[in-house]
Amino acid sequence: MKISMDIELTDIPGQLVLALKPVSDLGGNILSVLHQRDKKTPSGRIPVQLTLEIEEQGLNRLVERLKERDVNVVRIGKERLKESMMVLLIGHIVHTDLGETIDSIDSTGFAEVVELSLSMPGVDKKSSASVTLSAIGKEELKEALNILERTVNKKGIMIIPSI
Repeated sequence: MKISMDIELTDIPGQLVLALKPVSDLGGNILSVLHQRDKKTPSGRIPVQLTLEIEEQGLNRLVERLKERDVNVVRIGKERLKESMMVLLIGHIVHTDLGETIDSIDSTGFAEVVELSLSMPGVDKKSSASVTLSAIGKEELKEALNILERTVNKKGIMIIPSI
């Protein structure tokens, strides 16, 4: 099961390693770590965002072990969006209501735009965007791509799906 987790660490050396060790001890796999060393939470701790895969029965044990190590577990989210793809958009993306384009996917309930990177070389020039779509399954991801294609084609935006 894929999990996203926000934790808070005490601001002393070695705490990140101390927090990550139980994941591997319980057979989990760390997919990403965002260690925001230069930021502090209101309690003076260091925020860390984790994405990991772990068996469902191991999740409760992981949380217990983290608490034993003085790691605050702030949020745990099971990832429901299992399939992803990246597409490129080229055209007047911002001037044709980017919000509506994103909403056409997010409003489905089975897919979302989970990442967006936009490049705008000039006010009157075409922009480009890398968009990552995620969905609950392969068929839903295909449908999300179809919805996005219909939406951007009406706006004169070119779409280049990944192969």
